[in-house]
Amino acid sequence: MDYNGKLDDALSRLHDEGRYRTFIDIARKRGQFPHATWHHPDGTEKPVTVWCGNDYLGMGQHPEVLAAMHDALDATGAGSGGTRNISGTTVYHKELEAELSDLHQKEAALVFTSAYIANDATLSTLPKLFPGLIIYSDELNHASMIEGIRRNGGAKRVFKHNDVDHLRSLLEADDPSAPKVIAFESVYSMDGDFGPIATICDLAQEFNALTYLDEVHAVGMYGPRGGGVAERDGLLDRIDIVNGTLGKAFGVHGGYIAASAKMCDAIRSYAPGFIFTTSLPPVVAAGATASIRILKEDQERREKHQTQASILKLRLKGLGLPIIDHGSHIVPVIVGDPVHTKKLSDMLLSDYGIYVQPINFPTVPRGTERLRFTPSPVHGPHEMDALVSAMDQLWSHCALNRAELSA
Repeated sequence: MDYNGKLDDALSRLHDEGRYRTFIDIARKRGQFPHATWHHPDGTEKPVTVWCGNDYLGMGQHPEVLAAMHDALDATGAGSGGTRNISGTTVYHKELEAELSDLHQKEAALVFTSAYIANDATLSTLPKLFPGLIIYSDELNHASMIEGIRRNGGAKRVFKHNDVDHLRSLLEADDPSAPKVIAFESVYSMDGDFGPIATICDLAQEFNALTYLDEVHAVGMYGPRGGGVAERDGLLDRIDIVNGTLGKAFGVHGGYIAASAKMCDAIRSYAPGFIFTTSLPPVVAAGATASIRILKEDQERREKHQTQASILKLRLKGLGLPIIDHGSHIVPVIVGDPVHTKKLSDMLLSDYGIYVQPINFPTVPRGTERLRFTPSPVHGPHEMDALVSAMDQLWSHCALNRAELSA
């Protein structure tokens, strides 16, 4: 076996299809988000504005969050020192889980090292707790949910995206006595559309199914206290398990589930992804706790975030760009070709100092390749004007000229 040759073949396929992913080396500037420094491969440095980050509200730069992390660092040191079961549970972890359970109005919460691990570990463990479990999964669920469902060894049914009629038909076809979970998202991050939470909850009640809601792209940003779309819509009590992240709107790192005390106890007791993983450093838990507490009271920041997203969508529509607008904070501009998407991204970065990562297959379906912008409350008028001007020039002179983009 020529192992290196096989690796070359695999990587060449990505290059040939225009899907090879390139890391852009940036250094965020404390107190100056969304501005950063791009470290070019040739050794030079260039200022850039980040337009594709998931620090949706700029909380990664909030002085109270930083102060809480400094205090925890000085008090405890760098790491947690172990798994949650063996010396890795601290007062910082317990305070964080208490804030999260309160945020989602659940009895308990369980913190993981990432929202990916929280989804994977929880969904792959549920069949151990409910023998014969059937999981009904939206076809556009995040990769972490798909992986957890795939690995759990139980039965699965995939329903068409946001198609409650299809979901009903699948539920009707199965044994009424079988345990069931419906897994879906509140905001789907690539198109920015919302899941039909209320209708799915109605189906879950009718067919005696549990509800599993991924609120990763909604926590902190929706609802009167940042509890997500379920809180905004008054549906928290109808969700059995909530998955969320600490690395997007809360601006730090980590993931979690919030549920009943028994559910969290069972997951922590049976999920290998929780049991055998070193816990979050206390400094990270302290920062996340501070961020959650701040955002529970900061409705103005949420409103400004939505306003900025609305303004950007309106201005890009005014240019005639093919954007997707489902009313969320996600702003996708469809390019439709991986090579052209990468070329646009490269030119925005090199010529205009604007960093937006190309989104290609398999993250999105072929033919829907896009640039995905994530405006924040701290993207001001200057940054907005620069982005709109750059997109106008590139789209007018390049994006419609396939030959030039392919040159």
